[in-house]
Amino acid sequence: MARQLRAEQTRATIITAAADLFDRQGYESTSLSDIVEHAQVTKGALYFHFAAKEDLAYAIMELQSRASRQVLREVESRTCSSLEALMRTTFGIARLAVEGPIPRAGLRLATAEVAVRPPLRHPFAEWLELATRKLLGAVRESDVHPDIDIDAVAHSLVYFFVGTRVAGRSLEPVARLPRRVAEMWHLMIRGLVPVPRRARYLTLASQLEREIRTV
Repeated sequence: MARQLRAEQTRATIITAAADLFDRQGYESTSLSDIVEHAQVTKGALYFHFAAKEDLAYAIMELQSRASRQVLREVESRTCSSLEALMRTTFGIARLAVEGPIPRAGLRLATAEVAVRPPLRHPFAEWLELATRKLLGAVRESDVHPDIDIDAVAHSLVYFFVGTRVAGRSLEPVARLPRRVAEMWHLMIRGLVPVPRRARYLTLASQLEREIRTV
């Protein structure tokens, strides 16, 4: 039992070290030797758990996917509108990126030349499905204009959200991500939400930003 626990701890250490390096310097620029040094483990320990760098990338993306799905489950356990659920999910994923290197690395790997192997699905495909479903719900609930192009808005939202991190990575610290997500929502809300319901969602965007910054 103790040996199994040590093995699990070593595996977690390697994944965290790899995620930190992938996030800071990119997948292609990170070697297995870099990961061994950063994790302070032996090459034998690394190869015991991961046969190749691609396996490490897959493990990180799988953990990121699990964390994102957990955010969605927590949001959907609440009683809230479709638009609020979509907003809370984006801020929840942003919170994950602020709090740890694995979600940050997962996002960076998803934008790199790293294949997403089945059964894992590409996170952007999952987010597009979520955005489409919630926007359709928001139209039914009269929180979004009925004449919007759902597909165009869903794609714009996901690309906008991903872009806040991809561009921001080189320009500012990750702690600014909640502010950028709030700015994104302030722009989206003004274009999507009917005037009588707009104040509620603008206030919610500011509230969700503050919740992350005070955690």
